Amino acid sequence: MAGNHLNTQIRNFILEKFPLARKQQLKDSDALLESGILDSLGVLDLVSFVEQEFSVVVADDELVPENFQTIDRIAVFIQRKSSN
Repeated sequence: MAGNHLNTQIRNFILEKFPLARKQQLKDSDALLESGILDSLGVLDLVSFVEQEFSVVVADDELVPENFQTIDRIAVFIQRKSSN
């Protein structure tokens, strides 16, 4: 299933880039912002990664917690953008 592959790529990026994610044994359903794993700069890094890695453009109005709250939601967002 494509979603699992997306989740793995996103998780690997987050684990590599954000030490707190490694400490907390990040799950795909964990809230990235509330848990402190990502701050506002971290979100920008994540958006850059998503845009480059998956060839999607994230519009300003898509930079909302609903799309970047968890690894699962990021994967769904990418799938939705890729199918347009």
